[in-house]
Amino acid sequence: MNFSSKFIVFNWITLVSIYLVVIAGSFVRISGSGMGCPDWPKCFGQWIPPTDSTVLPKDYKEIYLEKREKKVEKFSGFLEKLGFDDKASQLRNDPDVYTEESFNARKTWTEYINRLLGFLAGNFMLLSFLWMFIAYRNSGLLLIALGNLVLMGIEAWFGSIVVATNLVPWTITVHMLLALIIIAVQTYILFRISPMLQRKILVPKWVKTSVWLIFLITFYQMFLGTQVREDIDALVKAGYSREEWVASLGLPFLIHRSFSWLVLVGLVFMAWKNELSDKIKLIRGAFLILVIELVSGVLLAYADMPGLVQTAHLVFATLLFGLLWIAILRFKSNTITT
Repeated sequence: MNFSSKFIVFNWITLVSIYLVVIAGSFVRISGSGMGCPDWPKCFGQWIPPTDSTVLPKDYKEIYLEKREKKVEKFSGFLEKLGFDDKASQLRNDPDVYTEESFNARKTWTEYINRLLGFLAGNFMLLSFLWMFIAYRNSGLLLIALGNLVLMGIEAWFGSIVVATNLVPWTITVHMLLALIIIAVQTYILFRISPMLQRKILVPKWVKTSVWLIFLITFYQMFLGTQVREDIDALVKAGYSREEWVASLGLPFLIHRSFSWLVLVGLVFMAWKNELSDKIKLIRGAFLILVIELVSGVLLAYADMPGLVQTAHLVFATLLFGLLWIAILRFKSNTITT
C-alpha cells in the first residue's frame, strides 16, 4: 500500500512531538517542577494556570492534599488487586507522598508547558490514527496505531499518578519506560509507511546481532539511569549536597557506568569495521550520538551533575534508542561473515 508523502511527514512530526515531551519531562525533573501543578489534568483547577498565589484560596494546600489522598488510596487499591501489596503499603505509609508544595509560578508553568506538549503529541497520534482509518484502512497498522494511542492515554493517566503520589521514584521509572515503548511503536509505524525506511541494508549477521545486543543494553541502561536518578532523589531528601551525590551512589550507578563503556567498545568496533567497508550512515550516526552521550555522562559524574547536562544525557540516550531500533528494522543479514 502506498502512503502519501504528507501522511509520512505528519507521522515524522508526531514522532518529534513525542521526543519533545521526553525533553520537557526531563527539564521538569531537573528543575524540580514535577509538583508545579498539584492536580491533573487541570492545574490548580484551571485550564490556564495562575501566575500568582493571591488568586488561590488560602487553604489551597489542604484542598489539593485531600484530593491527592483520595487518588493515592484509589491507586493503592488498584495495586493490591494486581498483587503489588508491598507497593500499595509503601504508598500509603510514605509521609513524603502527603507533602504539599507552596505555589511557585515558575514551576507551575514549567509543568504546564510539559502537559501542553503531551496534549499536542497525543492529538497528533489521534489525528494520525483517524487519517489512517479514513484514507488507508490497513487493518494491521490500524491496530498498531490504536494500540499506541491507548498507550499514550495510559501514559497520560499514569502522569496523573506520578503527580498524585508526589513523584514517588518507581512511578517515574514506569512513566519513562512507557514513553520508550511509545517511541518504538511510532518508529515502527514510520518504518511500515515510509519507502525510504523500508529499503533494507544488507549487513553481516554479526552486525545485526551486535546492534540487537547494544539496543537491549541501551534499554537496560536507560532503566538503570532512572534507578540512579531515584537514588539521587533519596540523597537530596537526606540532605546530601550535589557534590556528594556521585560518591554516595550505589551499585546501579556502577553498573550504569560500566555498561556505558561496554556499549562504547561494541560501537567503536562496529564503526571501525563500517569505515573499512560499507560506511553505513546509521552506524555512523549511532556512534556519534553515543560519543555525545558518554561525554554528557562524564560531565554528570565529574562535574557535579549539572542540570542541563542531565537533560542532554536523557535526550541523547533516547535518540540512540530510536536510531538503534531503526537499524534493527532496516538491517538484513546476508551471507557475509567478516
